Amino acid sequence: MEALLNLPVLVKVFVSFFFIIAVTRLLKSLLLALAGGTVILALWAGHSLWSMAAVVWKLLTSVNNLFLIIIVILVIILSRQMEESGIMRDMVKRIKSRLSQKFSMAALPAIIGLLPMPGGALFSAPLVDDCDDKKIHPPLLKTQINYWFRHIWEFWWPLYPGVLVALAQSRLPFWEFALLQIPLSIFSIAGGYVFFLRKISPVYDHEDKPKDSFIVLLVPIFVIITVYAVLKIFFPPIEKISTYLPMTIGILFAIIILELQKPLPFSVWKKILWSRKILNMALIVLFIRIYGAFIESRLPGGGLLMETMRFELDSLGVPIFVLVIAVAFISGITTGLAVGFVGASFPIVMSILGQSPQQGLLLSTVVLAYGFGYVGMLLSPVHVCLIVTNEYFKTNLFHSISSFIRPAAFILAGTLILSILPQFIFGSSIWN
Repeated sequence: MEALLNLPVLVKVFVSFFFIIAVTRLLKSLLLALAGGTVILALWAGHSLWSMAAVVWKLLTSVNNLFLIIIVILVIILSRQMEESGIMRDMVKRIKSRLSQKFSMAALPAIIGLLPMPGGALFSAPLVDDCDDKKIHPPLLKTQINYWFRHIWEFWWPLYPGVLVALAQSRLPFWEFALLQIPLSIFSIAGGYVFFLRKISPVYDHEDKPKDSFIVLLVPIFVIITVYAVLKIFFPPIEKISTYLPMTIGILFAIIILELQKPLPFSVWKKILWSRKILNMALIVLFIRIYGAFIESRLPGGGLLMETMRFELDSLGVPIFVLVIAVAFISGITTGLAVGFVGASFPIVMSILGQSPQQGLLLSTVVLAYGFGYVGMLLSPVHVCLIVTNEYFKTNLFHSISSFIRPAAFILAGTLILSILPQFIFGSSIWN
């Protein structure tokens, strides 16, 4: 028994991680899997029942966590509102009138991906599904396309919290960071095309275009982006209440303006607001965050879990580049959030480099850490977007995750190439 308790933290984290995948596959219940995985990790890491209760209570009373759940609920409401008002159907028709079915299915989640909303894949899933009006494509393929192309901008798009935290931690100017990271979006698009989009035939839809222009149909999205940007730029103190508050207000404004634009009767609103999907999704997100809280919390001994993992790897004489890759990837796969893997791994990665690292070493390390952390996040069973997409299309979580491994290899290949380039430009990198 003592030998089990003394196993490395890395082993404990991965056992809880595989438990979540296995239980989800066997019992078809993500809530049970998350609850069980959380209890295993917490008890095995040395938490008492009292300290476990303290971690959960801290999360439940967190304003940030409250607004995260509110955003997920509002996203469901807005997507249902757009569906009931016909906006969603017209948006799909407008895009399909200009693009083939293949590229329409990728373009819609990519457009929604410009919005840094938690669970945003739930917003784009009905759009992707509507593109397949004859329902000839399997749900797994639509899950893959929706999830993959929803995240192609998250390497560098400045509205994403993960990007902002990476900029703050690395102290790189945005233009340098963007130039470094934009190629990863290209590798991501290439991987998605090769493994997913090629399976869709290039069929064109010649139905009549909807009377509303595409700009009019995108009004809810423009409202969210505009309100979010205005609040971030002109009212920065608002984020002291919650980092999610600007996005929450933006979605609320979009709901109100869409109702003024295309009003729905009370009976429809009653159906939208009393949907079981809202409660189910809110509970799933809550359980994901509870699991994440134990990943981010201090262990009973006082240290952070990720720091303990880093010391364990360091004590084995692991090379720096392996340490950076391991810490970033594990942070991504265990938190399932970009801001989570950046927040957990970048302070550790930056501390390894020291106070004033050479420019080539800094750029090389940043792209290596972000790329591997991002892939870990994509393959995480606790990634909100993956879970809500699987819930929408009723697909298997294990099959979904395993199908993303090959296209993720494109991103990792691009990451390795970009991490080597600074050696030729600046004369230094993490590899020397």
